[in-house]
Amino acid sequence: MSASPEILQLAMRSLPHGPEFCFVDRMISLTPGKRGVGEYKVRGDEYFLRGHLPGEPIMPGVLMTEAAAQVAGMVAQEDPANPRWPRLKLTALRAVKILGAVRPGDTLRIEAIVTGVLGDMIQAQVSAMVADAKVLSAEITLSGTDPAKSA
Repeated sequence: MSASPEILQLAMRSLPHGPEFCFVDRMISLTPGKRGVGEYKVRGDEYFLRGHLPGEPIMPGVLMTEAAAQVAGMVAQEDPANPRWPRLKLTALRAVKILGAVRPGDTLRIEAIVTGVLGDMIQAQVSAMVADAKVLSAEITLSGTDPAKSA
């Protein structure tokens, strides 16, 4: 069951990033603590496109991965079984595959599935698509402060 529009907006506000480093425009669906889907539209005026690559701009793979980590963080932040994780950070990447390019005008659709929680670490399987083409898959770890330890 997906979250209400209010929960989707709250999830967006849970990101600790400044606006220039937020790579999710909106959450489409969210099953708190389990899975979520977000979107990022590459407008074409982003700072990172000026140098990557001149004449043929594409979104860097590391930023696609960061976008996926941001969606995973929002999924984890809304987990009713755990109080909010303060300032989650991307701390590990495994099996990252950049499978395609994301260009100005494309909408990156990002899915994150939380696969495990251990102490202050959250494991997630993430993927991203442009239209019907998968452009990213990865396993990520996010770390924060264990809510039980900060009480």
